[in-house]
Amino acid sequence: MRILIVGLNYAPEPIGIGPYTSRLAEYLHARGHDVQVIAGNPYYPDWCLAAGYSPEGSTAVESGVTVYRVPHYIPENPTGLKRIAHHLSFARTARKALAKVERPDLVLAIAPSLLAAPVALAAAKRFGARSWLHIQDFEVEAAIATGLLPEWLANLAGAKLERSIIRRFEWVSAISPAMVRKAKDKGANTLQLVELRNWAEESVHPQTHCAPDLRAAWGLSDAPIALYSGNLSLKQGAGLIAEAARLLNGQSDVQFVVCGAGNAKAQLEHAARDLPNLTIHDLVPRKSLGELLAMADMHLLPQIAGAADLVLPSKLTNMLASGRPVIATADTGTDLAEEVSDCGFVTPPDDAPLFAEAIAKLAEDAPLRTELGKNAALRAKQRWSAPVLLEQFALSLEQIVREPKTL
Repeated sequence: MRILIVGLNYAPEPIGIGPYTSRLAEYLHARGHDVQVIAGNPYYPDWCLAAGYSPEGSTAVESGVTVYRVPHYIPENPTGLKRIAHHLSFARTARKALAKVERPDLVLAIAPSLLAAPVALAAAKRFGARSWLHIQDFEVEAAIATGLLPEWLANLAGAKLERSIIRRFEWVSAISPAMVRKAKDKGANTLQLVELRNWAEESVHPQTHCAPDLRAAWGLSDAPIALYSGNLSLKQGAGLIAEAARLLNGQSDVQFVVCGAGNAKAQLEHAARDLPNLTIHDLVPRKSLGELLAMADMHLLPQIAGAADLVLPSKLTNMLASGRPVIATADTGTDLAEEVSDCGFVTPPDDAPLFAEAIAKLAEDAPLRTELGKNAALRAKQRWSAPVLLEQFALSLEQIVREPKTL
């Protein structure tokens, strides 16, 4: 069949939603489908146009997938209102790009950007295609939780718009049980609502052991390493890492290593100036992710309060697959807390002393790290296998085209 994907983020963006959308598109192409993608120009996580890309957009066949990259506003300082303008500009240019696509059988919208999801609905209506919304992030509630938007404004406009869009899609999917339940509460058809998870990188596994070279290159000792790799933003609560490093400086030999990009990076770099146990690096190339994760003795996954069931962090999949324990911050009963159970420690959000205490405990107990790491690798194999989850996603999309439309 011919599939049209409408999603703001796409390769070569190294982290976030982009790698999942591009991997899915390429997998669908490999199954014999004709796949077209309307995507924005790459910009994430640095919030600037990626080198080598035209601000006017482009059209190219990438790994068998026809990708229409459209121009859009990219704010240097992505505040709440600027993010809205950012998403609206993508929606506007994505709608214009519909004139280029060949008639699809199925239109798949990726949220965020939810503001661009009506473009997918318009395409489905124009071409008589089936419609599917895949939710990676409940962006309205996340914007409230991180303080990007005042609650009154989000509730006044965002919540109603969100519900209106979600209920208009024939099928809806989300990446965790809690997000599926939330989609149901926001109007998704219960009989056409499924969980479709993100997956771990196939190159990441416990047997990747190239880490000594990386340790040496970065001047790291043999002491235990607590690693964070990914986006550095408000939602991730990255400042908690610096607080924990300060509390353990001189108290534990654990080394904090942060690899990332985002609006909180400058804050961490400033903190690292007087913290010898904290080092900051840029993101490593995707092909080196397995080596980086294998260097860690434990992974850090801070999240601010209220964010744990709005998005299940995609970085968790690779953390578990690397066979290393995870220390996450989340409230009891959330999906994130459940996923990390028996694979590490969960501490309350924004509680630096307890976060630091958990890190120190793992740093001092190598047998415990080994035990929890084995549990993590097993959980990744059982729940986050790329071949299994990609096939599940593809089969779900293929099924909707075979089924007759319901009134």
